[in-house]
Amino acid sequence: MNQHSVRAVLLDRDGVINYDSPDYILNLETWRPIPGSLEAIARLCREKIAVAIVSNQSALGRGMLDQATFQAIHARMMLAIEEAGGMIAHTAYCPHAPEDACECRKPKPGLVFDTLRALGLEACADAAVFIGDSVRDVQAAVAAGVRPVLVQTGYGDAGEIHARSAKLYPGIEAYPDLASAVASVLE
Repeated sequence: MNQHSVRAVLLDRDGVINYDSPDYILNLETWRPIPGSLEAIARLCREKIAVAIVSNQSALGRGMLDQATFQAIHARMMLAIEEAGGMIAHTAYCPHAPEDACECRKPKPGLVFDTLRALGLEACADAAVFIGDSVRDVQAAVAAGVRPVLVQTGYGDAGEIHARSAKLYPGIEAYPDLASAVASVLE
């Protein structure tokens, strides 16, 4: 897929844009961008590629995080992206706990479908790429007909995640971080 056929890049948040934690991102102090991620988003925007965030945020559904704090973290991230020269065209979060059995929590494709609709790409999912750090991200992308790409900056064993993902999507690409994944998408 060359850059002219990619019209949107969907990004998971934690582990792709910012560092993830087994203890969740629960306050402003724990939200820290991964080096190069904000600039990678800006690079996509300069190429006129829409960028969207598609993220599970189960800390909300588990009562570990209130809506005001979540919004403050989101605002900090959006400001940091804008200061780097980027812009987010659409944001889709699943606020549910895993046991809620909702239709939006990845690995289900609900958030991906919603995002494609919001970007006007529901009829051409092959014009989108989903960059994530987990098997859940790959499963959601594949179920929605979107090309998955992995980054190795997430929480967990990157080699194991890649091996499990390759069973779902043979030949899946994996990169050290968002900056290198975006460079490949734009080649």
